[in-house]
Amino acid sequence: MEKRIGIVGMGLMGQAFIHNLRKSQFIVQGFDVDPKRMDDLKQKGGHPVDSPAAAAKGVDRVIVSLPTSDIGRQAMLGPGGIAEGAKQGLIICDTTTARPEDSEKLSAELAAKGIKFLDSAVSGTSTMAHAGDLIVMAGGDKADFEACRPLFSGFSREAYYMGPVGSGARTKLIVNLILAGNRLALAEGLVLGEKAGLESTNLLEVLKDGACSSKTMVDKGPKMLDADYSKQGQVRTSLKDSRLMIEMGQKLGAPTMMIQVYSQIMQAAYEKGYAEKDTVAFYEIMRGMAGLGERQGIDDVPFGKK
Repeated sequence: MEKRIGIVGMGLMGQAFIHNLRKSQFIVQGFDVDPKRMDDLKQKGGHPVDSPAAAAKGVDRVIVSLPTSDIGRQAMLGPGGIAEGAKQGLIICDTTTARPEDSEKLSAELAAKGIKFLDSAVSGTSTMAHAGDLIVMAGGDKADFEACRPLFSGFSREAYYMGPVGSGARTKLIVNLILAGNRLALAEGLVLGEKAGLESTNLLEVLKDGACSSKTMVDKGPKMLDADYSKQGQVRTSLKDSRLMIEMGQKLGAPTMMIQVYSQIMQAAYEKGYAEKDTVAFYEIMRGMAGLGERQGIDDVPFGKK
């Protein structure tokens, strides 16, 4: 595989992909609707192009990293989309947290144009992604997955083949559901501790060392306590994902009790103006429910500047 890659969508996660792909000696050509992100790509030694179609020209693989399935679909099949610039046999690795049925439909439409598709969901915050501490969960043809292993190794620490198209998206929703439960439980415990008069930093250290310990406590506990809502994820995105989880549960007849509560709290955080803040900005909603004062969150800062 030639180490030239296309990327469409260079937000927080896309920027992290680019950082690690460049370290892995990939040549990156990319497109984003935000001119600043295009400038950032150039500064990182990549090659900005003027459309998704141009990002697909002359490459064997294209990474798509966009907020929703609908936006991704437009970037792949719409005017100036990836399909217009793709050669036969191109593999699209779609890292969008998507509705599984959307991935299945998209795969079939792309196949009719001679384009292969992997729903290549990733697990990890954008900060973890920047450090290469991501896993990939992919659905699609097994041979296509194996062909993309060198690419996945360029920005993640492990890649897992989960089954047919849609399997990656379903796995990502389950991962995020459990992650949401961890965050909700941590927030509830920290608020209860504050109401009980416990010193919060000391309490968090005990929780991290106790039987209930989790990566969430290490990654997000300090952000909750410090009201540090600089973006590693976003309330807006987490709210969208929670609705996809509920929908998946309804279709399959599986209970989704916790995520329904979490989704309502995320909705409240969204309405309070935290849409563009880090996911754990919902901690202020929990504080408010307990009669504690809302705090001013820390503004977003670039990687390495905080």
